[in-house]
Amino acid sequence: MSTTVEDERPAGAEPDPVAGPAAGDPFDRDALPAPPGATGALLRSLLGPRRALVCLAALLLLLQQAAAQAGPLLVAYAIDRGVPALRRDDYGPLIAVAVGYALCSVGSGAFQYGFIRTSARVNQDVLLDLRGRIFRHAQALSVDFHERYSSGRLISRSTTDVESLRELLSEGLQELIAVVLAFVYISAMLLWLDLGMGGLAVVSFVPLYLLVRLYQRRVGVVFSSRSTAIASVIVKFAETMNGIRPVRAFRRERANDAEFRALNRHHERVNGDAMLEMARYVVGSRLVANTAVAGIVLWGAYRVAGGTLALGVLAAVVLYLRRLYDPIDRLGMFLNSYQSAGASLEKIAGLLAQTPTVPEPAVSRELPAHDSDHPGREVVFEDVRFAYRTGGEVLPRFGLRLPAGQTVAVVGSTGAGKSTLAKLLARFYDPTEGRVLLDGVDLRDLAVPELRRGVVMVTQEAFLFSGTVAENIAIGRPDATRAEIEQAAKAIGAHDFISALPDGYDTDVRKRGGRISAGQRQLVAFARALLADPAVLILDEATSSLDIPGERAVQRAMHTVLRGRTAVVIAHRLSTVQIADRVLVMEGGRIVEDGSPTELTTGTGRFADLHRAWRESVV
Repeated sequence: MSTTVEDERPAGAEPDPVAGPAAGDPFDRDALPAPPGATGALLRSLLGPRRALVCLAALLLLLQQAAAQAGPLLVAYAIDRGVPALRRDDYGPLIAVAVGYALCSVGSGAFQYGFIRTSARVNQDVLLDLRGRIFRHAQALSVDFHERYSSGRLISRSTTDVESLRELLSEGLQELIAVVLAFVYISAMLLWLDLGMGGLAVVSFVPLYLLVRLYQRRVGVVFSSRSTAIASVIVKFAETMNGIRPVRAFRRERANDAEFRALNRHHERVNGDAMLEMARYVVGSRLVANTAVAGIVLWGAYRVAGGTLALGVLAAVVLYLRRLYDPIDRLGMFLNSYQSAGASLEKIAGLLAQTPTVPEPAVSRELPAHDSDHPGREVVFEDVRFAYRTGGEVLPRFGLRLPAGQTVAVVGSTGAGKSTLAKLLARFYDPTEGRVLLDGVDLRDLAVPELRRGVVMVTQEAFLFSGTVAENIAIGRPDATRAEIEQAAKAIGAHDFISALPDGYDTDVRKRGGRISAGQRQLVAFARALLADPAVLILDEATSSLDIPGERAVQRAMHTVLRGRTAVVIAHRLSTVQIADRVLVMEGGRIVEDGSPTELTTGTGRFADLHRAWRESVV
C-alpha cells in the first residue's frame, strides 16, 4: 500500500485538510469562498476586451426595438388619419402607413439578425476564455489543492456552471435588454399618446416590480442549492467510474446505486422548488397584468364613447399594453437564467480566486552549469520542518545532505514521512520552516520549468495519458525526435514490448495506459524520465505494485536511469534497496539510521530487522 499524506500524520494530530476535509473546511463544500467583488470583477474582465462588440450589440438591439415599437403608432395613424382620408379618395396616408410598416418590419429583422450575430460572437469568445481560464488555473494550483478539491467539482465548474453562463449570455441577457427597452419605449409612447392611461400603465409596474424582487430573492437560494446538487451528482458519477475496479471487486454497485439515487432525488426536489417558484411568479404577474389591462381598456372605451379619446389612440394603447405585459413571463425565465448563472459565476470566481500554496518566485534563478557526463546535483535539506495547516507535524526539524550522483534509498514503516520528504524535494509542497537546496539554490527561487528540468518524480502509479506510446515517453521532452524516443526505450529495456504492440510506438495506450500491463507502464515511465534527463530523480515506490518478473525488469531499467544522477528511492520492498549507495531509515518523521546497505544489514538496528524479516518472507 502506498504511503499517503494522511498516513504520515502522527498519532493524535489534528485532521489534515490535505488528506480529508476538516470540520468547517471550505473544501468540504461545493463552492469555495470568493472575495467580495470577485464575481463582478470576473465578469468585467471577460467582457472588457470585447467592449466594442458589446456596445455594437447594444446599439443594434436599441435600433431593433425602435423599429419594432413603431407599429402601434402606425396603426393609430391609419385609423385616425388614413381611414378618414380614404373616404375622401385619398390613398396617400394608408400607402405611407403600409410602406412605413414594411420598412419597420424589415429594419427590425435586419437589426435583430445583426444583434444575434454580434452577441453570439461575444458569447462564444467569453465562454472560450472562461473555460481556458478554469483549465489553466486548475493546472497551476498546487498539489494540495487537488488532494482536497475533487476532480468532479472541477468538471462541474467547467461544464455545468459555464453552461449556465452560456444560457444567460445567449438567451437571458437579450430578453432582459429587450424587456427594459420595451418598457422604456412603450411607457414613453403611452404617456405621449395619453397621459392618463400611460400613467396608469406605469403605476401598474409598482406591484410587478415588488413581485419580481420577491421572486428574485427566493429563487436565488433555490438555484444556489440546485448548482450544488448537480455538482454532487457529477462528483459521485466521476468517483464511481474512476474507481470502477474496486466497485466491482467489493460489490459496491447496490450501495453506489442507492447513494446516486438519493443525490438524484435531492436534485429533483431542488428543481421542483425552482419550478414552483416560477409558477408562483407567473400566476402573480399575470394577475397584476390582466387586471391593469382590463381597467385601462374599460376606461379608454368609456372615453372613446364620450368623445374625449380617439379610437386610433385607444387601439394603439391596447397594442402597446399587450407588448408591455407579454414579456413579463419571459422576464421570469431571464431571472431563472440570471440566478443560475449568478450562482455558477460565483463558484467559478471562488475557484479562480484560489492561489497556489507553492507559488512561482518573483525573481527566478537558474541552476549553475555542471558537467553533462555527471548529471547529478547536490541536494541539501537545511533545518527543514514540515507541518500541515491544521498543526499535524509530519517532519520535525532535520538536516540532510545528498551528494551529487548518489543513490539514496529511504525506507520505514507506513507514516514515517518517506513520501513527504520526496514531495518536498519535488516541490509539491514547501517546507514550513527551513530550505531545500539544489546545488545551493533554494527550490523556492527556481521557476517551475527550471525545477522540472532538474527534478523528475516517477510515482507508483506510472500514470499514462491517452495517446501513443511515443507521446507518453516524450512528455518530459516534447521536442525529442523519434530516434531519441526509441533510444530511451531501448536503454530502459522497453523497446521489444513496444515494438510488439499493434502499432508499435504509435499504439494508443488508451485511458490511463489500460492497454498495457502495470510493469510495461512503469517501463514507459522510466523511459520518459530517462529522456527528460533530470539531475535528480525521485522514485516513489516504483516497484511496489509489480509482480516479481515485472519488478526485475523495472530494477534493470533503474540501473540505467539512475546512473550518474542523484536519486531518492522510496521503497517498501527491500529488494529495491540493493541498488542504493546509501540507506536512510525513517521513523516518526526522523532519520534514525543512515549508512550503506551492507553496513546496515550487518548491524543490529531497525534496517537489519527489516532486512531479516524480508529475507525470511521470500525464502
